[in-house]
Amino acid sequence: MDARHYDDRPEHGYRPTTTHAERGAGSPHLRITRDDERMTYPLEAEIVHIGSAEGNELQLSDTDPVHATITHDERDEYVLELHGAGEMSASSGVAGTHAGDRTETLRTGARFTAGPWELVFAREEFADHGRPYGGRQGGEYSDQPPQPPRPDYGDDDQRAAGGHSDSSADT
Repeated sequence: MDARHYDDRPEHGYRPTTTHAERGAGSPHLRITRDDERMTYPLEAEIVHIGSAEGNELQLSDTDPVHATITHDERDEYVLELHGAGEMSASSGVAGTHAGDRTETLRTGARFTAGPWELVFAREEFADHGRPYGGRQGGEYSDQPPQPPRPDYGDDDQRAAGGHSDSSADT
């Protein structure tokens, strides 16, 4: 298709959809690098403790005993809380973040560091709640339609034991 004539607005043929998929869908994972080391860690647990301590779900050398925590919350978001020194790709206090100076709602491409390690979150687009209806592709028209409310992901014993709460509006 000739790019000059392509228009992805709904009235012109392409209809992107919501990013509400089944809870935990989209193969959420971390891509982890350090020097020449590369690995992928699937986010399958409701809470993932990251650091050097034995018993952490993700054990990384040369980090604090519990350097960071990722919680899969009741809204089907993956929320980073950075306990040790490191960088995050989002500024605290911006829309869509959770309470606390060192927290971030993870979206595909979100990056953070723990010691010498760089960790990047990824989740398939159909399940990554951040940008509905096709996201940003060279800008968005003046209005971005809101997507329908999230499904009720229901209660889960694992989340009840340590789930993260967020009262911010859906995006």
